[in-house]
Amino acid sequence: MASFPTETHRFTSFDGVELAWTEMGEGRPVVLIHGYFSTAEVNWIKYGHAAKLAARGFRVIMPDLRGHGLSDRPHDPAAYPPDVLMRDGLALIEHLGLTDYDLGGYSLGGRTTLRMLVHGAQPRRAVLCGMGLAGLTDTKGRGTYFKRVLTNLGTFERGSSEWLTEAFLKTTKGDPEALLLILQTFVDTSEAEIAAIDLPTLVVTGAEDFDNGSAQEVADLLPDGRFVEIPGNHMSAVTRPELGDAIAEFLAA
Repeated sequence: MASFPTETHRFTSFDGVELAWTEMGEGRPVVLIHGYFSTAEVNWIKYGHAAKLAARGFRVIMPDLRGHGLSDRPHDPAAYPPDVLMRDGLALIEHLGLTDYDLGGYSLGGRTTLRMLVHGAQPRRAVLCGMGLAGLTDTKGRGTYFKRVLTNLGTFERGSSEWLTEAFLKTTKGDPEALLLILQTFVDTSEAEIAAIDLPTLVVTGAEDFDNGSAQEVADLLPDGRFVEIPGNHMSAVTRPELGDAIAEFLAA
């Protein structure tokens, strides 16, 4: 696979918090949003997904969510109002002056993508990865799990789900205090709101990924939803080449 250079930039979001984004490639813009605990580097660059899109003629724009990666990680609860990640995403699109673009995300990034669509984002196509219906309509359920992990670090049995989640947090050098505050930003999306999103949308999930409910049900609700299943669970599907292949094929079609 061809190697593409990356450039990282910063901008000031709607409330003064500084956020980072990394770019790769040239051509049609596609904004890709990473998952909870993760970063643009880990989610999209490390395993070659961004490079596959760059090779197909895309300008891949990958923000680090507030509280994550190279973006600011404020510890003031006031910096984490409901739907703040959605507002940050719309602020980035406005900052870059994007009018004809594609939009997608993995896990929390997929949920953030959906919230952006509900609140007026108008990409040509959208991609929702690693996110099922329960993770969209009942966000507190998954939030309870992460709160338990973040408030009990260092206590979990080796090999358990919580232990693996904590290990991932360490690899991304996550900030537990900021990440706890992210949990208060989650907003549920109704099935009616999902069913009103009338644009071509790819829904991708690992065959063993049951963390956020059924992704097939999300695709079925969407008027123009297409479902693709790839190998892996919620964590391992990110590492699979099939993820980048599915996104590239859909967006380049």
